[in-house]
Amino acid sequence: MSGHRIYGMAFAGVHSAYVAKAERKGRTREEVDTLIRWLTGYDQAGLEQQIADRKDVQTFFADAPAMNPAREAITGVICGIRVEEVAEPLMREIRYLDKLIDELARGKAMDKILRA
Repeated sequence: MSGHRIYGMAFAGVHSAYVAKAERKGRTREEVDTLIRWLTGYDQAGLEQQIADRKDVQTFFADAPAMNPAREAITGVICGIRVEEVAEPLMREIRYLDKLIDELARGKAMDKILRA
């Protein structure tokens, strides 16, 4: 597997880190899962299956049923990098999700996060 080391990490571990970040800021796992489902098109059962099967991040995104076209409206800086300027497609998808979780943890309203 080539590319960044996060590509080979189990999505279950990434998911638990997202949940921990959200919960430290008073948000919930359900909200995290809502964001992931919105971005990727997984239903809750599909998301839970990916986590239970310990699929790696690359496979998680490759198997996503329907990436939300509205994700391209996600802009801003995450980890010092502008999300919209990330050239590598998989890393851009990961950064989109990072940005959604960051907005959740910062207290932004769900309808704003989901670009409703």
